[in-house]
Amino acid sequence: MTREEEFLKKQELFRRNAFLIITEMVAWSPVHPSELVDEVLHSIFFLGKFIIPQYNPESILSDDDMLNTLKTVYPNPFQLYSSQLPKRSPVSCVLDMIVGITGQENEGEIKECLQKLMLRLMQDDATYLISSTICVSQLKNLSDSHRYYGVSMSTFGPMPGRIVTAASCLSYWDSCVAGAVMTYDFKKIKKTYFDGTIQLPENSVRCEAFSISRGTQMPPCRSCGNLFGLTTSEERQWPYGNCAEVESVSNLLKNETELKEQVRPTSETSTDVNRREAEESVRKELMNCLKTVEFKWDECFYTPKKR
Repeated sequence: MTREEEFLKKQELFRRNAFLIITEMVAWSPVHPSELVDEVLHSIFFLGKFIIPQYNPESILSDDDMLNTLKTVYPNPFQLYSSQLPKRSPVSCVLDMIVGITGQENEGEIKECLQKLMLRLMQDDATYLISSTICVSQLKNLSDSHRYYGVSMSTFGPMPGRIVTAASCLSYWDSCVAGAVMTYDFKKIKKTYFDGTIQLPENSVRCEAFSISRGTQMPPCRSCGNLFGLTTSEERQWPYGNCAEVESVSNLLKNETELKEQVRPTSETSTDVNRREAEESVRKELMNCLKTVEFKWDECFYTPKKR
């Protein structure tokens, strides 16, 4: 096999994994709102533009019957994946589907279901459309408190990750979490003029990450320690916004309003004016990334159609 043939074979794993995720989501959709199928289609089609050669929806959905059916039921992802940005990466939608079907209280079943799917996607050493980590956050001081889940970014390569992270900051994550992430730039350097980091009270909040493939608990990385004040001895920094803790804490703060008031950033630089400057910085970096990949953005973030 030539080097070119090996390269194309590796790229084909994107199509395989994309088709598998879509097939599973469609199969699950009768027992959960189908806007998640709509959203995952758009997110996957968008990421297909970053494969060389690019994978358009028609090349991902090689089954003509499925292609025609999905085009009829979910026309917007097919029309808007080349002009609008996803608010989050595909496995985030998959997780929401699993939690909705299984019930948030059934943590073990949720992890097991996600693990089975991810192990199938990881076959042949594939790296496309895969989340490696799941995080669970909940209040400790309430019996049977609601569990809030998150997964690590299922993008691949630096450019898609930077784009989707910026999009999530500007359109999807809780404002406190977005502010914490926006405190750092894409080079992991902390801004001098804005500090939106927060401090989760570890005595009253559980925030635990687990390896999806192994099922073992993982300590917070240095990035999550910096963002949320989580205790860790880890020195490795993942790109800010990449970790499962970000999505999980975002879901926690969106729903636990008293906790959100308690953890709001306290730095003197966390002002409305400075935050707007940080947001503008993120938007500028996003625009530069999109220009680099020649993506013509209509400045809208994709919103799935409710069914």
